[in-house]
Amino acid sequence: MKLVEFLLTFMQFTLSIALVVGVLLHSAKGEGIAGIGGQAHVFGSQKGVEAGLNRITAIIGVLWFVVACALALLHRPEVI
Repeated sequence: MKLVEFLLTFMQFTLSIALVVGVLLHSAKGEGIAGIGGQAHVFGSQKGVEAGLNRITAIIGVLWFVVACALALLHRPEVI
């Protein structure tokens, strides 16, 4: 059981770092002054790299959540 706990904790740590890096790699979505006249969305098309990064970040987020739930179930108190 200690090996499973260690592996899940290691996965949680690694996924946490990957999630932070994935979020930081996204480009800024701020409209700035162009948002006043509604012109900010003229050049706002999403590129292939950005779409792939969105998908990878979402997958890492889901994996992080699954591992967090597994760790919570592993450490739940015994009910008598």
